Amino acid sequence: MLNVLSIRDFRLLFAGVSTSLLGDQFALIATPWLVLQLTGDPLALGIVLALEGIPRALFMLFGGAITDRFSPRIIMLASDLVRFLLATVMAAVVFAGIVQTWMLYAFGLGFGLVAGFAVPAGNSIVPMLVKEKDLQAGNSIVMGVGQLAGFVGPVAAGILIGKYSESFFGIGLAFGIDAVTFAVSAITLWLMHSGGKLPSSTDASYRESIWTAIGAGLKHVWDDKALRLIFLVIAAVNFLFVGPILVGVPVLADQRLAEGAVAFGLLMSGFAGGNLGGFLLAGALPRPTGRAMRLFLIALLAVFGIATAIVGFINLTWVDFGLMLLLGLGNGYVTLILFTWIQTRTPKIMLGRIMSLLMLSSAGLVPISQAISGTVGAWNLTLLFVSAGGLIVLVAIWTAFQPSLVTFSESFLAKD
Repeated sequence: MLNVLSIRDFRLLFAGVSTSLLGDQFALIATPWLVLQLTGDPLALGIVLALEGIPRALFMLFGGAITDRFSPRIIMLASDLVRFLLATVMAAVVFAGIVQTWMLYAFGLGFGLVAGFAVPAGNSIVPMLVKEKDLQAGNSIVMGVGQLAGFVGPVAAGILIGKYSESFFGIGLAFGIDAVTFAVSAITLWLMHSGGKLPSSTDASYRESIWTAIGAGLKHVWDDKALRLIFLVIAAVNFLFVGPILVGVPVLADQRLAEGAVAFGLLMSGFAGGNLGGFLLAGALPRPTGRAMRLFLIALLAVFGIATAIVGFINLTWVDFGLMLLLGLGNGYVTLILFTWIQTRTPKIMLGRIMSLLMLSSAGLVPISQAISGTVGAWNLTLLFVSAGGLIVLVAIWTAFQPSLVTFSESFLAKD
């Protein structure tokens, strides 16, 4: 980690990313809370989140190919400037008292479109700045600070919004803070000297079509049995987990927990804090390999499903906080290991495309998950969590019987 932090451009990236991610947590709390205060309808919340996720998913592969063709730093810089403008406009309409639901729909669509480019670029830049032997350390720093921001930010946002619960002033401040952090991130990216270079017209990646580049990335993943299995598992678990959490937790806090917005922030902070702990464990403990890695992955999926189901029965804030902490702990541990493994397994000229595919497998079906979660949550909140948890357990059972799981563990051992 000291080697990584000695790199000037990595320090700039760290400063910009940590600031921006902290601001994102304010928007993460402000957006669903504003929707619920305007409409009182979980379905409307699901629609807003789905509208943000749909363009993000649709443009993710395109954004990954553009990242490989151009500089990840430039793509990130342009994305931050656009999101600065969007967050500023959102803060302005909230402060002015003219915010309407359709504005939140438009805001979600705009953010989702930009994220389709920003996400693959952001996940491709660290290997451009650090040596491969330091990549896991670099990832742990960037991902760890993201979870630290996710631990601190939601509580601060919940307290801020709760302090001005009689008006939308706190929500407007939250969007304003998010806008300022995008500006800070853009400045740090502008000051960087590396982070991917612009290609010349003689580069092969510049000459090939975008669709050809996307096809090459898809073929690379499909032909690798280990990658293909992990991508399928990631897609299934995220479809079953992310929607119920993003839609169900704010509804749970609003309808069942006495602390309201503060409880919402606390639960989301618990999940982020668990992720941070998982990253630290992944860096401190020996990584399971071979058969141990197979058993660990299956056990983690099963525990994930059981804990998700239990959330639906608990109406005590601190118990729900503990469950979210446990979920985050397992998620953070396996995420850091698999994320670094995929990066080191991928040629640098394809990092943008493979990272976009990874993010697509993580988030591509999430908009549908959010819309379904909004519908089921409006009908029966307990059923939402129990059904999601039960299906995750079934995914764990299915994974245990896949021949490619052996290929995964063997290739993981070979990479070590």
